[in-house]
Amino acid sequence: MRGMVDLPFKAIAITGNPSPPLRADIQTAILTGTDVKVAINPKDADLVLEITNDISGREILAYNSTGQVSAYRLNIRVGFRAFDLAGTEIIPDSEIYMTRDMDFSNTTVLATDVQQQQFLSLLRKDLAVQILRRVSASAKAPRSRSF
Repeated sequence: MRGMVDLPFKAIAITGNPSPPLRADIQTAILTGTDVKVAINPKDADLVLEITNDISGREILAYNSTGQVSAYRLNIRVGFRAFDLAGTEIIPDSEIYMTRDMDFSNTTVLATDVQQQQFLSLLRKDLAVQILRRVSASAKAPRSRSF
């Protein structure tokens, strides 16, 4: 099933400063796509997922022949790291950057604003699943040991 992620943890705490929509999307991805619980207190978790930055925005992608904006590029950049309660780093400081191009028309500004919010919401949901997939892959990867 799409979105299912196999995580070798019982509980994950989300810390840092994610935007409320990103926090909700990560929690939803954890609760619906895994067998893991979301811990409110990091001390109750096997893994701490720290969101170090969460930036979304848009930039002008194209102009039409009259010099008006005809397309935007929406983008989301999220920095994160993951570690267990012992402080062992599961994922070092990492970043995911996603973009989505969007046509724009001055005649449908309100509809375009709604569409922009829908695109950003879909990007955040996809980003949440990608973060969990990275956590899963990193948790399963063999650790090198120093002697």
